[in-house]
Amino acid sequence: MKQRKWFWPVLAALVLTAVAALAAEMNMGAPNLVIPAGNKGDVSFPHGTHQTVLEDCNTCHSLFPQEPGSIVSLKAAGTLRKMQVMKVCQGCHKEMTQAGKKTGPVSCNDCHQ
Repeated sequence: MKQRKWFWPVLAALVLTAVAALAAEMNMGAPNLVIPAGNKGDVSFPHGTHQTVLEDCNTCHSLFPQEPGSIVSLKAAGTLRKMQVMKVCQGCHKEMTQAGKKTGPVSCNDCHQ
């Protein structure tokens, strides 16, 4: 019986690992977001589409944290420059276009409502 003392702790560790992985996978954020963008007009952002296409959250979130309102907060704090997010988005879209891949808009009026 003493030989099986390892079973329950190992099973508990496996269950906790599976639960943590499932929780991380489910924390995908909203499928669509609206990003306040000043006097140009807000930007409707298909977050779910970007997650599917890019697969790596750090493609965008290396610039700002995965928290609701983080872009607005960082701009208010002066940590994020005025058009820094736009330049990252536009740059990625242009790169994908040059690579012959389907991508999103690159002109101002196509994003800003």
